Amino acid sequence: MRYELVIFDNDGVLVDSEPISNTILAEYLTELGHPTSYQESLRDYMGAAVHRVHDLVEERTGEKLPADFDDTLHSRIFAAFEQELEPVAGVEDVLGKLVADGVPYCVASSGSHERIRVGHRKTGLDQWFEEEWIFSAEDVGRGKPAPDLFLRAAERMGVPPERCVVIEDSPLGVEAAKAAGMDVYGFTSMMPADRLSGVTGHFSDMSQLRELLA
Repeated sequence: MRYELVIFDNDGVLVDSEPISNTILAEYLTELGHPTSYQESLRDYMGAAVHRVHDLVEERTGEKLPADFDDTLHSRIFAAFEQELEPVAGVEDVLGKLVADGVPYCVASSGSHERIRVGHRKTGLDQWFEEEWIFSAEDVGRGKPAPDLFLRAAERMGVPPERCVVIEDSPLGVEAAKAAGMDVYGFTSMMPADRLSGVTGHFSDMSQLRELLA
């Protein structure tokens, strides 16, 4: 295999969380007087850390979100995860192939460490990830689209950026991977391919990713 490290985004790539979380985010923002549709939430916030929600709302309206916004949002999302969350179809086959081939991998997510772990426990993906293979935007000063998170993951895993490949499903994540000097494959299960421009390749099913990484 031509890569020494595979870096997975989490939401929408490992766990099928984007429909759940963006539905809840859109509803909560609307409830707070900032009308937001599900499609607008995907467009503006998919793949981003929660600070982007604060930044865009204040930039557009001049208003700050409530101090307990993050806690309330996360409690609603986690409650929904416990009821609805599933792993992305076929991703365990991909992880199993990497293990069989001896290829290191990790996760680098805009979500909090708690969000990653809640999702992994619910879906059973926690058996695939050691503690030291989990990286969150909480670990760095700037989340995606800045390259900091991916660069930290590569450094901690001991692999040069140019020997890494990132698996992403959002424009912000693709931008971050490219800024880090890494190849990136765009997962198009939710995001149209033309929104993931400049990637090394696209795929719409995890079985295709297995072939791309071979």
